[in-house]
Amino acid sequence: MEAPFGGTHERVRAWRLIVDEACDGAWNMAVDAAMLAARSRGDAPPTLRLYRWRRPTVSLGKFQDVGDVDAETVRRLGADVVRRPTGGRGVLHDDELTYSVVAGVEDGIPRGVVASYRLFSRALAGAYQALGVAAEITARPRGTRGAGACYLHATHADLSLGAAKLSGSAQVWQSEACLQHGSFVRSRDVELESRIFKLDPEAQAQLAASTMTLADALGTPPAIELIAEAVVASFERALGVTFEPGRLSEPELDEAERSAGSYGVRLG
Repeated sequence: MEAPFGGTHERVRAWRLIVDEACDGAWNMAVDAAMLAARSRGDAPPTLRLYRWRRPTVSLGKFQDVGDVDAETVRRLGADVVRRPTGGRGVLHDDELTYSVVAGVEDGIPRGVVASYRLFSRALAGAYQALGVAAEITARPRGTRGAGACYLHATHADLSLGAAKLSGSAQVWQSEACLQHGSFVRSRDVELESRIFKLDPEAQAQLAASTMTLADALGTPPAIELIAEAVVASFERALGVTFEPGRLSEPELDEAERSAGSYGVRLG
């Protein structure tokens, strides 16, 4: 039997679905990392997690300089700053639904960043299309050199509407399993994001012109529940899996609790 991923043998078809309430940014990052560690050990099933943020949160890529962030703007906003277990540039998380997917080679995920990005991006594009947005995986210019904001850069995981970037994702592998996470952005305050990431007027104008939210595309952003339903249904179709509602295991919870503090970033 041909696997839905294009392989030659049957894959595990039941995945875990976790839908979380809004949580602190450091906890969100710790949970994603704990799920990856558990999957890489074979101690947890492949998982799709959907979650939100308790307050506006800036997430920095694993190796990003904290100096990319304007500390005074972040303090005035009352935002958190965290460091992701994945790479890439900074993101302001606010009015959005965030997804994370953790799965491995034995689940049918192709080894390698480009191939796995493309597989997951088909599922993400299908979710946008179900919401009425004709998203496509597209190669865009690399963006503003040196800018700290993720949405001014392009990756193999970008989804676009025309020339405008809808969303990006970040990924990391651990052994034979990977974590990919990204956002479905309902609305964005471009001026605020520009201040946070110290963008000059030219870069701010580029951010406004080259990015698009669900509100921009549809006029009114869909409810979080509708976005979640579209994401789950599209992942089922694109990956040929079914989802079973679940929760974190005790070892995953323990690991997240131990490590959550390490994902918070203190600004000088």
